[in-house]
Amino acid sequence: MTTFRELGLAEPLLRALSAEGYEVPTPVQELAIPPLIEGRDVLGVAQTGTGKTAAFALPVLQALLPKNQSGKRRIRALVLSPTRELAAQIGDRFAAYADELDVRHFVIFGGVNQNPQVRALRRGVDVLVATLGGFSIWSGKATSTCLMLIFSSSMKPIGCSIWASSMIFVRC
Repeated sequence: MTTFRELGLAEPLLRALSAEGYEVPTPVQELAIPPLIEGRDVLGVAQTGTGKTAAFALPVLQALLPKNQSGKRRIRALVLSPTRELAAQIGDRFAAYADELDVRHFVIFGGVNQNPQVRALRRGVDVLVATLGGFSIWSGKATSTCLMLIFSSSMKPIGCSIWASSMIFVRC
């Protein structure tokens, strides 16, 4: 049985996983985390509830660890979600895993007053989780040096050609 430590995760992430009660990685985590840490692209397909969010969030956070931010933060990872509910859940997981890290994340979506979201983006974030409506807000009002792009879950209902419960991780 593989442990999270054997996957090469940093100590702060291991402590966060322990605090969340995670003891061993799920199959999708075991297969996805090592190549993502190595900087390779991954397409992961697994059923709901199998740990796909941790499979991409943990390597994202690990990649952001050594990067000291000076000045205004710029978006370095973008996670696109098909629904605001899933975006909120992903944001909750980033908050839990990044508890000890100097990493800012924010969740945006359409259909609400844009001003608070735009203000948060202007203050600067490292990880942006967004629905496509939220992404359209971001694309015109924030600056980015995006290093990673993650499509989370099925984007088929919103017109993308991705189907199944999947994640796609691409370094950009």
